[in-house]
Amino acid sequence: MGFFLETLIGGLMAGMLYSLVALGFVLIYKASGVFNFAQGAMVLFAALAMARFAEWVPQWTGLSNPIVANLIAFVLAGAVMFIVAWLIERLVLRHLVNQEGATLLMATLGITYFLEGVGQTIFGSNIYKIDIGMPKEPVFVLDSMFPGGLLINKEDVIAAAIAAALVVALSIFFQKTGTGRALRAVADDHQAAQSIGIPLNRIWVIVWCVAGVVALVAGMIWGSKLGVQFSLATVALRALPVVILGGLTSVPGAIIGGLIIGVGEKLSEVYLGPYVGGGIEIWFAYALALVFLLFRPQGLFGEKIIDRV
Repeated sequence: MGFFLETLIGGLMAGMLYSLVALGFVLIYKASGVFNFAQGAMVLFAALAMARFAEWVPQWTGLSNPIVANLIAFVLAGAVMFIVAWLIERLVLRHLVNQEGATLLMATLGITYFLEGVGQTIFGSNIYKIDIGMPKEPVFVLDSMFPGGLLINKEDVIAAAIAAALVVALSIFFQKTGTGRALRAVADDHQAAQSIGIPLNRIWVIVWCVAGVVALVAGMIWGSKLGVQFSLATVALRALPVVILGGLTSVPGAIIGGLIIGVGEKLSEVYLGPYVGGGIEIWFAYALALVFLLFRPQGLFGEKIIDRV
């Protein structure tokens, strides 16, 4: 029982990180109808900015306190992501309003390669480290309930807590603020929102900026765990099954889908892997997403597809 709970908790922690990346997809798609294939590149670009600013700030300012240096680096990286989001909307999306979905998809693919190239030019192509003070060593908990206790990775717990806090903050932003209600109105009906005076261009900039902040937090956490390298851009591919499972238009779906995928990967690898030769964790999420595409393409919480003739 203890081993099962360890696996379950590990899956939930991984699922929260998947959800964090999937949120970027959902936020942009809900507000603009664009499936943003550049989300992975945004995570990479944000992580590179965070890692390099964390190195440069002490050199520029002479600060010896790593907490203050990381905080300044986070603010600077956030400003960079705001600028990137503004430029994407101003230079690309504004000129592609009402274009076909395939055109918008190709535009985000172009943004992907552009961000990867510019990131390498500005920040370099080495493997960088992000040290935000998260403890790396595991701990044993619940010794009195299970023999030997449960082995929990403190870094995963803190990362999941950060992801959960960001999700709560986004939920409050969307539900309780005037800008959040405008974003939801745009998501429901672009033309109706525009008819009552909601400026679509400004809303799209805000959404891309929010997605940039989400990418920064995701990049910071993944970079702390794995190091900042260009393979980090592929983390978006891990979030695609989450989006398919939860629904492309549902923020709660991104969270639930991420948790299901994370837990499913860990449990299937541990309990089914020995019977199929291992490696099931690599393809489990995509197999599950394929099943949903066949039988429920809108996902668990996505809007039901209705064709009228």
